[in-house]
Amino acid sequence: MLASLSLLGWPRGEPALSILIYHRVLPSPDPLRPGEIDAALFEAQVAFLTKHFELMTVSDAAAALRERRLPRRAACITFDDGYADNWTVAHPILARHGARATVFVATGYLNGGRMFSDTVIEFVRLAPGPVLDLSAAGMGVHPAGTVEERLKAVTALQVQLKYLGPDEREAQLRRMLAAQPVGAMPDDLMLTDAQLRQLADAGHEIGGHTVDHTVLTTLTPEGARAQVAQGRDRLQALLGRPVRSFAYPNGRPVRDYDAGHAAMLRELGFEAAVSTAAGVARPGTDPFQLPRYTPWGASVTMFAARMMRNARMGGPAAVV
Repeated sequence: MLASLSLLGWPRGEPALSILIYHRVLPSPDPLRPGEIDAALFEAQVAFLTKHFELMTVSDAAAALRERRLPRRAACITFDDGYADNWTVAHPILARHGARATVFVATGYLNGGRMFSDTVIEFVRLAPGPVLDLSAAGMGVHPAGTVEERLKAVTALQVQLKYLGPDEREAQLRRMLAAQPVGAMPDDLMLTDAQLRQLADAGHEIGGHTVDHTVLTTLTPEGARAQVAQGRDRLQALLGRPVRSFAYPNGRPVRDYDAGHAAMLRELGFEAAVSTAAGVARPGTDPFQLPRYTPWGASVTMFAARMMRNARMGGPAAVV
């Protein structure tokens, strides 16, 4: 039986918007991707959300916030990066429940690309054990004899790469692969142009997420503007419709984006942007700094309880 909002005590008072972050929906659990939801749990969460919330796209929710007509319990399902299983696995589930999502796409990885984080995961998956020696690439030596050790290696390597610029990051990935050659890695993780169009035609909102998923604070103002504008322009050309919303890569206020980036998005004609600061949006929340959080929980009851806790938090502080 689905958890009951009335029993868990959804906060009374003014309307609140919960924005949920997903990346992938896997057909079945993957031990090297413990943070990714599988299809069965995602379907249970979507069933819960459609029963207890009014689901909206990010742009529609931001407009409702501005116009003071947000439902008391509103929610958005969002996906970051542009994975193929957003179409092949998540969409059929959403369609069964009459739900729409917002998919934020890093355009540089469409059609066979692979994000650096996925390259690390697949590299560690394929690397022989029990020790992964990347000292020749300046990336350390990592135990790799068990799944737990490989997970730790994945995290350590991703941390080393996350805040590098695109060119430097790609160069370091090449050094990593040269230090420990492995077999062929997958080239079908991300959406194709055709799948992206199918998502949009099915009613899902497509939003911007830069070209290369580069953290905006690591770039010059001109570089950040180019990443945002070029990604948006590519999406608009592919879809033949405006791109109205944006997700900041990584998304932490101050560290990953600042007030200048929020102002830049306004200037470029976006209508809303989402962060990864926890909390819910309420009337008066800056539409260019909407909070989002990841809906952890191995059961629907835990998922619901954590939604309650998130709703009771104060809203995130806006960057200034």
